[in-house]
Amino acid sequence: MVSISTALCLPAPDIEALVQGRTIAALPKMFIRTGQQFALYPTDSLNIPLSVEQYYRLSFLPIASSAIANLNSQGILLQPKQISLLPDKEQLQLPLLTSETVSIQAWAKCELCQIINNAESLTTLSSLTIWTQEALQEVLAQRQNIFLAYLRIYQLPKAVDVSVTRNSQFVALPQPLTVLEANPLLSDRIFAQRKHQLETLQPPPHPELEELQSALASLAITNSAAKQLEEDIKVFLGWSHKSLILKVDPDLAWINEIGELGDRSIELEDKKSNYQAGTDFENITRRSLEFLGFKVEEAYKGGAGGLDLFCSQPYPLVCECKAGKLIPSRTVEELLKLGGMHLGKVQFLNSAKLVIGPGHPSSDTLKASKEWEVSIINAMTLQKLVKLKAQYPGAINLFELKEYLESGQIDYRLDEYIQKTEKEIALRAYLVQLVKNYLESTGLEKAGVDALHGAYFGSKPPQPLKIEEMHEILIELSSPLTGYLGRIKGSDWKSDRFYFLRDLLITNIS
Repeated sequence: MVSISTALCLPAPDIEALVQGRTIAALPKMFIRTGQQFALYPTDSLNIPLSVEQYYRLSFLPIASSAIANLNSQGILLQPKQISLLPDKEQLQLPLLTSETVSIQAWAKCELCQIINNAESLTTLSSLTIWTQEALQEVLAQRQNIFLAYLRIYQLPKAVDVSVTRNSQFVALPQPLTVLEANPLLSDRIFAQRKHQLETLQPPPHPELEELQSALASLAITNSAAKQLEEDIKVFLGWSHKSLILKVDPDLAWINEIGELGDRSIELEDKKSNYQAGTDFENITRRSLEFLGFKVEEAYKGGAGGLDLFCSQPYPLVCECKAGKLIPSRTVEELLKLGGMHLGKVQFLNSAKLVIGPGHPSSDTLKASKEWEVSIINAMTLQKLVKLKAQYPGAINLFELKEYLESGQIDYRLDEYIQKTEKEIALRAYLVQLVKNYLESTGLEKAGVDALHGAYFGSKPPQPLKIEEMHEILIELSSPLTGYLGRIKGSDWKSDRFYFLRDLLITNIS
């Protein structure tokens, strides 16, 4: 338990950057001893008389402006001038008596306070922080020293309101805070990496991603996809170690309607006409196939005498949609007739053929499907596939899926495909966690495949894995398109080194 009775006054944008994990450093006006603990008090004044545009780097300006606006919305008022009754005269400015308060939401522990008096290092220091080189040079010119405090940030369980105070390095809290030093914003490993990078002035490895994250910050307020991408980038950059819990995207709520629209025995809404039910199911099937990655040709839109759906890419697929309680007995014959008529014999026979409908097909439908190599699945199976794609965008390999499109009713085969894919994802999540745990337990920053393979078999692995197989998966997980691990390429595959970036979350498909 830690008792905190004071708060360090910092510009509101600086605190926002600390709380976001964008930086681990602050510029106090005086030296702060290592180990000192304090709350973070936001102010609307900068450390030196520069404009916000001069003080903060361009990529951080939108966040800085937003932080200042939020602070002012709490009632932080600038000192007004008192108007004199005498012409061309001004009275002395009087203190503004106010009961306005600011909200304190985090506290910090100083891990190091570095004194910088070398102007040559300011260019790199600026690139690693939120301040411009001009601002750092101005601080150095005015104070002869820059005090760079490395702060470990902790969120307060509940915000604390404190009366507005000015022109002070520290302010007293109305009541001491008792907090736990258990859940820092950044993990020990990530904070140590960031601290080492700043101490040694190593240039930022991904400046383009930092700019992208800043650009996404304003979009993320109203766009869930932008929010997810922004959070992923923050984890990748080491600004956060907490992955978001996968939430249902409201834009994907339609996925849960696939089964209901296809199987009218579980229909939950008012009864529809057969025509309307068929149209609705055909539309959501079209949307589902496109979501899975198929190119659905617009020329085929069902209707009387029409072919329901035809996908041309990545391979030809003819699809017949049946909404109801059972698949009609002559469905396969209907698919053969319409497919041959609209596509021609050669193209139709060379296409994968799929019927999606409710219940169990009749014996004659099953017989015809096996004779003409037509696959039959329930709408709920399609829903499971689409859910898997929504939860793990790269999970569905359509060419691999094609191998499961056998003749007859194949729901059990696609369930096997889904389970196999889930197992592969679970293995990758296990390896990501293995790398994370191994590095944290050993105190290392990166590890080779030999050490990780040994650690894998020293744990309770989900399945046997050869060292070459593990290396291939580690390479996959360290791809820029996945970004769960980082990789330092060696002279050969055994000398590659891997490090943790972000968790791979596992969710159940139901």
